[in-house]
Amino acid sequence: MYKYQILIEYVGTNFVGWQIQSKGRSIQKLIQRSLSNLLREKIVLIGSGRTDSGVHAIEQSAHFECKQEIQNLDKFLKSANYFVNNMNISIIKIKKKNNNFHARFSAKQRIYTYVIFNRLSKPSIEKGRCWHIIKELDILLMKKGAKKLLGTKDFSTFRSSSCNAKSPIRTMKSIKIKSNKGRIEIQFKSQSFLQQQVRSMVGCLKYLAEKKWDLKKFDFVFKSKKRALCAPPAPAEGLFLEKVIY
Repeated sequence: MYKYQILIEYVGTNFVGWQIQSKGRSIQKLIQRSLSNLLREKIVLIGSGRTDSGVHAIEQSAHFECKQEIQNLDKFLKSANYFVNNMNISIIKIKKKNNNFHARFSAKQRIYTYVIFNRLSKPSIEKGRCWHIIKELDILLMKKGAKKLLGTKDFSTFRSSSCNAKSPIRTMKSIKIKSNKGRIEIQFKSQSFLQQQVRSMVGCLKYLAEKKWDLKKFDFVFKSKKRALCAPPAPAEGLFLEKVIY
């Protein structure tokens, strides 16, 4: 058997998410079907992790195994993209890997970026790929709140009720916030995330930045480990899986 890693870019707007589900279109299913047709054998595509419905990817990572060696990777890449490009999916790279590689379990860090447009007028160019917030946000307060999330901690407050992870403990390696002309990017880096963790953290940082909460309340909600106290999660359309590091 031969193993290959693919890097994938997609707009998640019209999908039920990365993972194959009983109903609706998933990114995994469409690419898996494309690869199976090309290689003329049943292919199982394993992703680095799930992205929820509506979430985008700049560089999702996945792997598959096949019986025959792919002789021309560039030609194969073009052929695979022929079947998926019209659905806002692009396979941007393919690499041959050794048998020890696993798209999910070999990952050392995952980077997610959340995009907010903080201005009066709605965005046009990035419509459907950001969270538009009119009320002015205090970036300094947002950065102070983000610092409280760093390190190895219990993230139960930010965990979806449907999350099936064994433990709510995660290590947040870094959170970077930058703002330019009303466009705010919040980048989160961790080995792994709980379901809806990033969107929930952004929702709470937004409450803090618009001064619905102060730092004391933000800290209390985080340490409470109670999902019910969490601010509403940020919408999926502003979230991007930026990179998976091995």
